[in-house]
Amino acid sequence: MTMEKKTNVSLVVVAAGKGTRMNMNINKQYISIGGIPILARTLKVFDDINYINEIILVVHCDDILYCKEKIIGENNYRKIKCVVTGGATRQDSVLNGLKAVSEDSDIVLIHDGARPFIDEDSIVRCIEAAKQYGTATVAVPVKDTIKSADSEGFVHSTLDRSTLWSIQTPQAFKYSIIMEAHKQACKDGYIGTDDTVLTERLGYRTKLVMGTYNNIKITTREDLIFAESIVNSCNGKD
Repeated sequence: MTMEKKTNVSLVVVAAGKGTRMNMNINKQYISIGGIPILARTLKVFDDINYINEIILVVHCDDILYCKEKIIGENNYRKIKCVVTGGATRQDSVLNGLKAVSEDSDIVLIHDGARPFIDEDSIVRCIEAAKQYGTATVAVPVKDTIKSADSEGFVHSTLDRSTLWSIQTPQAFKYSIIMEAHKQACKDGYIGTDDTVLTERLGYRTKLVMGTYNNIKITTREDLIFAESIVNSCNGKD
């Protein structure tokens, strides 16, 4: 009887941005919510999941020492393989992270360091979808009516909300697919808005995986208020 090969799953956490929209004197990844830094919360979720074999953390060059001392050094993470330097764009940062992934990796997850409220169920279903379809992403249906506007700011059309999804992370890929997509984008000088765009332009279809509305990306000061509310709710507070 042949035993099925275990799927090796790598995670690239992108935390290389400077968070300028926060207008604070600290990178948003290191702001504390409920007494725990955002990035520390994010890493713990994945570090606790058995499905993840290794974590590659991508941070800004100015933050490497701080991150190693204050985030990694003060927590008992088991799966962080290395910390690598980010690039000029998010896409460059992801590619730097992908280059550090183990060669025997089957599936690669890419996740924003500023999304600390991702849940295990969404992660696992995203991995399974990538194993089956090659490319997958966590997403939620949009709640608002979405309109397309012309260059002068007038409504051009009202889009069918039932077909619209707000894309989140993690996004999961077969390792060979995402590497091919990033290398081709680099060769073409193409910059995408997320990683699934890079695989889609090569003809791969992205499978949507239902996420949760709590899986916010913390970008502005207003997001910090919402984040504190999520933490309080999870802790059983009013």
